[in-house]
Amino acid sequence: MNNIQRGRCQCGEISYAFNANKVISAHHCHCKDCQRATGSGKATILFIAKKYVEMNGDLKFFESQGTSGNHVSRGFCPNCGSGVLSYQKELSHIVFIKAGTLDDSSWVKIDSNFFTDSANKWNEPDKSIKSFKGNPSLMSNIKTLLKSF
Repeated sequence: MNNIQRGRCQCGEISYAFNANKVISAHHCHCKDCQRATGSGKATILFIAKKYVEMNGDLKFFESQGTSGNHVSRGFCPNCGSGVLSYQKELSHIVFIKAGTLDDSSWVKIDSNFFTDSANKWNEPDKSIKSFKGNPSLMSNIKTLLKSF
């Protein structure tokens, strides 16, 4: 089935496309780094194997070390500054697309919350979905990794 979804940065210099059927999962991340990167209470991200994403334009990346010790590279438009996607250096074949950059995000279904211990009272996690106080367990990461192949 062809379910191509498209997205872009604010100025349009960066754009992407992918088949929504290839999305592994979707999450709200409430870690402090995501809060700083978005200027909001969380980042809403789609996990998808990098090989399924067609990128147009060159992102600029900023790398930081997350609380788990992994290195997170956040890609943004060098012209308008929009955050478009990120990835963990240790799992570089999976990218985390920022859901807010999708042209149409009405189809996105959130699977869980990450780092609920870092969530702000003014942006509390959705209690109707699975939540993790920090990063998901090693077993969850292994399942995500397996789904990416």
